[in-house]
Amino acid sequence: MDQEPSSNASQLVGSNTENLFSAIDRDNVHGLNLTVPEDAKETIKPWDDRESTDKYADSNVDDQLVIHIPFAQNVRIKSILLKLGRGDTTPQRLRVYANRANIVDFSEVDDIEPSLNIALLDGTTSVTEYPLRLPSFSNVNSLSLFFSDASGEECTRIYYIGFKGETRTVRKEGSNKLEIPAASAPDITLTDRLREKGAAQQPTAK
Repeated sequence: MDQEPSSNASQLVGSNTENLFSAIDRDNVHGLNLTVPEDAKETIKPWDDRESTDKYADSNVDDQLVIHIPFAQNVRIKSILLKLGRGDTTPQRLRVYANRANIVDFSEVDDIEPSLNIALLDGTTSVTEYPLRLPSFSNVNSLSLFFSDASGEECTRIYYIGFKGETRTVRKEGSNKLEIPAASAPDITLTDRLREKGAAQQPTAK
């Protein structure tokens, strides 16, 4: 079921944390309904290139496009940063789907509840930060970003997608028992060997 985008104020809050560019698995970034499929990766740029307009991704047959961004490690996302197309190519709506194993298809978007559904700011030409306070983004391994509702209703253009937040260290589950390593061969004394031999020769009860 299609949902109305929430107001920015209800879902967003200030944030100031590290850039997560290095945590993105850029080689596996891909998209749907792009004029050039490989251009999905061109929206993931280093911080110093965030305002560049040399490379971008355009939608193809209409104004809807999806860009799927996997991360090399789990992250906590505190804000999304976007530089969008100008004029008729500015998308006005963004739906974000967190932790999907595969990219969200257009046939699914109306049946899956997004983790975030917001109206995008119009008329801005520089990178705009959309801070988050939702628990849905506290432990993220991938995001599918669905842009739509371009001003001109024909083409959506994305110049830059970035994130601020924190990388999360993956802790391996372990036993609560205290494990004591066996003594190495050089540390075993002659007395220990004789004791082990004697124990092995004891008859077992029948």
